[in-house]
Amino acid sequence: MECHRNSATTTGSLSCLCVLLLFSVHLKACNGARVAPQDSKSTEFIRASCAATMYPDLCFSSLSSYASTIRTSPVQLADVALSVSLAGARSASAAMSRSVAGRGMAPRVAAAVKDCLETMGDSVDELRESLAAMGHVAGRNAAYQINSIQTWVSAALTDEDTCVDGFASGPMDGDVKNMVRSHVVYVAQLSSNALALVNGLAASISRP
Repeated sequence: MECHRNSATTTGSLSCLCVLLLFSVHLKACNGARVAPQDSKSTEFIRASCAATMYPDLCFSSLSSYASTIRTSPVQLADVALSVSLAGARSASAAMSRSVAGRGMAPRVAAAVKDCLETMGDSVDELRESLAAMGHVAGRNAAYQINSIQTWVSAALTDEDTCVDGFASGPMDGDVKNMVRSHVVYVAQLSSNALALVNGLAASISRP
């Protein structure tokens, strides 16, 4: 009988232990799930902000992976958008340089490519300046800094449009023209979105 009672007690203890373990796993799962609402809130903030841009789908796809950094901060949103635009401009310039290296081109096409690479270089510099100014947005001169950022990004967007316009008229090498457009139009769309988000940041700061 004693052995039977011990066996029953052991079985009961194991059962209790299993219940406790299952309860513990359930609590951990619930605690892990609590992170999701914050991620969802950040993602919805990005989606809602991107709705005000000219290319909302590109805006969301290019920024949503940075939700944990952006959270629901208009400053972080604008900062990340500018960083993405700068990275895109640098990548486009490098890709175009590689694509035309050693390629035999008509003088007019070669001149257009040269001008485009120069304006893209200017765009990179302007986007870099805009990011530097973002570092001072939290200070007393926030409105002034944002105005400077708007100026820099607008100039970058103009340079990107100028690059594409250089291939718009007259006979041009189709492969080169398509290559340039595929890179620069994408960057121009990123810059356009970044400018819209900076404008949104300006509006949020100017509110009383």
